[in-house]
Amino acid sequence: MPPLKRWTSFDLFVRIPWLMSITIRLAKTGKKNAHSFRIVVSNTKDKRNGKFLDVLGFFNPNLKENQSSIDIKRLETWKSNGALISKAVSDLVTGSYKFVKYAPKSKE
Repeated sequence: MPPLKRWTSFDLFVRIPWLMSITIRLAKTGKKNAHSFRIVVSNTKDKRNGKFLDVLGFFNPNLKENQSSIDIKRLETWKSNGALISKAVSDLVTGSYKFVKYAPKSKE
């Protein structure tokens, strides 16, 4: 598998004029009933698990203590360049994120 491409400042300001439509969000990976997430930088118009510009870290809610790893330096770089952050990622960075598994509604 080839290494992921790192974006340079030249790429950000010359090749990516739509920088304001960039978000930092979670992309779902893993298998059924064993979700894990990547923290990615992607275009808002792309699908949830579609193309992404950069991978900033991961989040695994299946372990007893939610394991996550985020490259804060690159996160701050993207934020300073105008990327928007989703609520889930901002909660992960502050440590207040609570992953809730889907529970079907009970019939009454």
